Order: sequence, then structure tokens, then C-alpha cells
Amino acid sequence: MSAAGPVPPRKVLVVGLGNPDRGDDGFGARVVQDLAGRLPPGVSVRAYQGDVLNLIDAWTGFDALICVDAAAPMQSPGRVHRIDLAEEALPRGMCFASSHAMGLAEAIDLARTLGQAPGDMVVYAIEGVCFDTGRVLAPEVAAAVAPVAERVIAEAGRLRSGHREAIPHA
Repeated sequence: MSAAGPVPPRKVLVVGLGNPDRGDDGFGARVVQDLAGRLPPGVSVRAYQGDVLNLIDAWTGFDALICVDAAAPMQSPGRVHRIDLAEEALPRGMCFASSHAMGLAEAIDLARTLGQAPGDMVVYAIEGVCFDTGRVLAPEVAAAVAPVAERVIAEAGRLRSGHREAIPHA
């Protein structure tokens, strides 16, 4: 509480990115399915596939954003990275799965340049194995769906309340 009274809850958007018909690229959509009916009141959630630049309009009016996406493997498939964009940039070596010329990193950079980025943005990226059409999630990626969903629920609650403490890594 502040001296002026209670702080209103912040508007939070959770976006699961990726195409569920392209193997591990469908990770974000699967996490969104797992979140159905489990997020704190007032937290919006959507699965999204397509041109990520179109998401900039969807972010308008939100105080915080959580993105869940797949990335090409850097160290070990199935490894989850939590990137708080208030504290660090998306790693330059991390290649997010995208069938379009512009991906998540470019959309975030553009939104910031245009002044249309939410104040708080957190990315959960999983290192994928296979992004081929017609494939299902690799076992090590599928095993991360439920734990990442739990982390997103906690993250959404933290961001909604305006707390700055980080969610512990699993």
C-alpha cells in the first residue's frame, strides 16, 4: 500500500508464441493450454502464431508482458531460460524459432523504439530440438510444459502486484 491508498492491480498479458504443427515451435501454445483457468484474475492469455510484429498492438495498454517461446538449442535441448528484459537483453546467441523475417527480439526492440512496450517484460524460452512441420514436441521439451506453466502463474501474480523480486529458477 502507498500513502495515497492501495495500488491498483497491473494489467498483465501472457503470450504463448509458436506454431503447434512445427514440433518444438508449439511449446508456447502448449503452455497456454496448460494455463487455461489457472491464471490470477485480470491476467489475459493468448496463443499466437504468425507475424510477431502484429503483437505490438496487442501489448498496448498492458503494464507487463510474459512471452513463452521456443529457441534453437544453445546448450541443451529442454533447458528453460528466464529473461527479465528490465535487467538483461535477449541473448545475442539465442535464435527464437520463427517462420517470419522478424522474430520476438526484433518485435520487442521495435516496440521499445516506438514507446509501445510494456514496462515489464519477461521471456521464458525453451531450447528446442526439432522445428519441422508435422512433428510433435520432443520429450525433453514436452516435459517442461507443466513446470514452465507453474512459473508463469507465479510470474503473472508477481507482475500483477507490481513486486520486483524475481521468481526463483527451478
